[in-house]
Amino acid sequence: MRIFVLFNLKPGVSKAEYLAWAKQTDLPIVRGLDSVASFEVFEVTSLLGSDQSPPYDYIEVVEVKDMDAFGKDVAQEIMQRVAAEFQAIATPQFLLSRSIEAAQ
Repeated sequence: MRIFVLFNLKPGVSKAEYLAWAKQTDLPIVRGLDSVASFEVFEVTSLLGSDQSPPYDYIEVVEVKDMDAFGKDVAQEIMQRVAAEFQAIATPQFLLSRSIEAAQ
């Protein structure tokens, strides 16, 4: 399963502040979870074929090996701290997904 997290930074949070936190905290901790196969963060740069601003600044993609194990991992104290820090600097939307090739 993949989790897509679409988000913007909250007012007053600089891009540099977020990037430092993501590189020092978010990426290494989430990538270190046994239940996570991969974790990447992308900066949204533009809308294809449009001059309008994109609705989101960043997208996280978390590939989860096992959702039950992931639930246990995110319940850990360190992940609770990471989640609280993330909620303080961003306005995330968490989207759960599955491949249409795997769907029955």
